[in-house]
Amino acid sequence: MFQQIIKTLASPGFKGEIEDVAPTQHVFLDTSVSEGKKTSVVGEAEQSMCTKNITGYVDRVKKSRLDRWLDRVVKASGSQSVFFIMIGGLLIWALLGIRYGQSDNWAAIISDVQAIVSYFFDSLLMRQQLNGYERQVRASASLRSRIQSQRRMLRHVLASGRCKKLSLGEIESSQSSKFSPGLPEENWIGRTSKHVSAFMGHFGTICMYWVCIFIWLGFGPYCGWSDRWQLYINSGTSALMIAIFTFLANIRERHDEYVEKCMNSIFEVDSEIELKLRILTNDTETNSTVVIPAPHFGILQRVIFYYADVVGTLVGIALLIIVLIIWVCIGPAMHWNNNWWLFIGTYAGLIGLIDGFVLRNVQQRLHRYEQLALEEAKLEDTSVSDDISLPLPEKKKVCCNSIHYLVSEKMGVVCAHEITVVLGIMLVIGLIIGASIMKWTTTGQLLCNIPPSIIESFFMMILITGHNLSETKWRADLHHMYLWRLRLYLYVDRLTPGTGNSGNAQEVRALREL
Repeated sequence: MFQQIIKTLASPGFKGEIEDVAPTQHVFLDTSVSEGKKTSVVGEAEQSMCTKNITGYVDRVKKSRLDRWLDRVVKASGSQSVFFIMIGGLLIWALLGIRYGQSDNWAAIISDVQAIVSYFFDSLLMRQQLNGYERQVRASASLRSRIQSQRRMLRHVLASGRCKKLSLGEIESSQSSKFSPGLPEENWIGRTSKHVSAFMGHFGTICMYWVCIFIWLGFGPYCGWSDRWQLYINSGTSALMIAIFTFLANIRERHDEYVEKCMNSIFEVDSEIELKLRILTNDTETNSTVVIPAPHFGILQRVIFYYADVVGTLVGIALLIIVLIIWVCIGPAMHWNNNWWLFIGTYAGLIGLIDGFVLRNVQQRLHRYEQLALEEAKLEDTSVSDDISLPLPEKKKVCCNSIHYLVSEKMGVVCAHEITVVLGIMLVIGLIIGASIMKWTTTGQLLCNIPPSIIESFFMMILITGHNLSETKWRADLHHMYLWRLRLYLYVDRLTPGTGNSGNAQEVRALREL
């Protein structure tokens, strides 16, 4: 029992191997076809079959009911309705601020709301990152599982000499009426969200953000470094963070939905290729399971992943609820003053600052592992291309040489480094020490609120930048994989027996013997 508890406590943070297998496409003869009816060509024999196979992409259902419930909460947090509710709340706060904006408590309230909302969304975004990693690596394993079967059957078909090879010209002159020539298109909301995301994550926008911060600092001597001066920037960055968090959750959810649609289109073409090859070869061997080995990382990164896994299980939200209860209980003793109002914001803000550092690290590291898994699937595609002498389609180039791209990528790497996370924790410790020296006065608590708010806003913009860069690469890879499968589908669809009618008859007899 004790060992089981130790094992459970030690399990978070460990990124083990991930395995998956593509659903095997089985061939079933339609029993309604009369045995006396003679079929002269393989195409008609194929039409007389009914297939009851899983053809599209199916995400794995988690066994734990709690995990399924948490995933529904994460999905809801990125929904359009939640996005508009949060933006509407910010507008109402701004309008009410015309009347109540001069009150210190009013500024403290928005700080508390921002800290709590950010704390909540930190946990949800962390779970989004972890779910996306597992889903995309598993999809890569499933693609490799089917590619290996396709490669085996293509070798068998071509080695038998029954089918002739086709030239690229013959393939390109063909058209498929079954599959569209492109991946699913996004609606206008998705396109608008994509453009806004590009603006918010642009290097120029990030520079503008820091220009505003330095302008605020420049007014410090003029305002006497007062609490009111500090509350101004605290309110501004708090409102900005709420907007960024809700927008980031929304674009992450939209990206996941779009990738799922794309994967479904890719899997449908892949399944049809497998089915046609099984009809040609009478191959009944099931698709093999592909295992993606566990990534290698050091102890420090394991600790960061451990923290991310704990946050991703929403344990932090449970702790926040406990702190909220304590906070409300001590309200009468503190006479509901400014210090009391800022207390909960201070707690959530400091924890949120650590979460911001960890989020960027997790995003960058997991994306690297996802890319490595996808590269393995792309290598399998290249192997099939070499076997049948059918070149891969030209891949759409992603502009990687612009100043914005290079600076954003370098900045993202620095912000995601393990040492940066450690420095963030040291900053939080330093802020706590400083506030303690100031005896947790209003100024001392603002010290613990403002730097985290400024830095975390910056990190959320970096997260959007990292998301935009990874999404651009993912879209290019998915489009290239889809175009290749369309080409391979046309190739397999036009494979014809090269031995005349007797070859056709042999194919039909073989099909009837299944």
